[in-house]
Amino acid sequence: MPAYQEYFDESHQLVRDSVRRFVEREILPYIADWEEAEEFPRELYLKAGAAGILGIGYPEQFGGSHEGDLFAKVAASEELMRSGSGGLVAGLGSLDIGLPPIVKWAKPAIRERVVPQVLSGEKIMALAVTEPSGGSDVANLKTRAVRDGDFYRVTGSKTFITSGVRADYYTVAVRTGGEGFGGVSLLLIEKGTPGFSVGRKLKKMGWWASDTAELFFDDCKVPVENLIGVENLGFAGIMANFQAERLSLAIMANMTAELALEESLTWAREREAFGKPIGKFQVLKHRLAEMATQLEVSREFTYRQAAKMAAGKSVIKEISMAKNFATDIADRIVYDAVQIAGGMGYMRESLVERLYRDNRILSIGGGTREVMNEIISKQMGL
Repeated sequence: MPAYQEYFDESHQLVRDSVRRFVEREILPYIADWEEAEEFPRELYLKAGAAGILGIGYPEQFGGSHEGDLFAKVAASEELMRSGSGGLVAGLGSLDIGLPPIVKWAKPAIRERVVPQVLSGEKIMALAVTEPSGGSDVANLKTRAVRDGDFYRVTGSKTFITSGVRADYYTVAVRTGGEGFGGVSLLLIEKGTPGFSVGRKLKKMGWWASDTAELFFDDCKVPVENLIGVENLGFAGIMANFQAERLSLAIMANMTAELALEESLTWAREREAFGKPIGKFQVLKHRLAEMATQLEVSREFTYRQAAKMAAGKSVIKEISMAKNFATDIADRIVYDAVQIAGGMGYMRESLVERLYRDNRILSIGGGTREVMNEIISKQMGL
């Protein structure tokens, strides 16, 4: 991988080396079994917490490190993807979409209790926004929270929730006011709260190693102190959170493409046909050259947007572009990687087979490709 010195410094390289060693020691020897089992041990959260991986990007006062250093987070995310399992990365990293609203807007007592437990890996955090009636249309979510004295009474359901089965804490989007984005709030809801139940573990095309669940709230009583931020102003927090999630998904797509390209290069050098390595055939050489070019452009554009985000600039349009471009490129590269591998690319023992399945969710999660185009067009004044 190119050095990209304009984005990564020596401290980032230390993060990268540390996470890579963790992946080689704690994940790679077992990931094939975990994929087939459709889960990884809960103990891995504790190990990742003890190694300081979960805390990257969070305040030191809560057990974090590299607060505000976005490229430390990028480096760690890229190395975790070298596990070859998008599901594991999504499950282990579900705190990164559930925890930021707690860190930024929850009451001090909530922050001081919850954040250290999650960063240490003792507790698991999830974000619950998507509902059976719609995913990307967040402004029209249906789960209702009605104020009743010192509690909110929550009724509704969520679905497709990453880490939903095992999570201890959930950042839940609810409707506390009228229709539209102006009536949305965020609540911290803890497992075991009366009226809250977790449904079945959902079966998925890819991301096998992550647990994905349905959640149900039946007159669930949540203390008012669990309100995250200001009542009826949660939509802005959700949208801000989405920007970081979309960057993360673009990074996942680029790393999926990189792993697929690496596998293809190895196969092209080692596999022979008609008396010579298949990589010597011009048609395959040119295809690999195109794959490498597409990946390089996508990765550079993604890094550029991360740099703008790190500088405090708004990249609403550009990060939507980056997500769409990265997932489109990854779609092409994993398709080509399976084709290059031939029959072996269709076998479960092949990494590119898993990458092919796992990649498909990336243009759906965090806002679909179509929603990204809506955002881009609106930012263009259309």
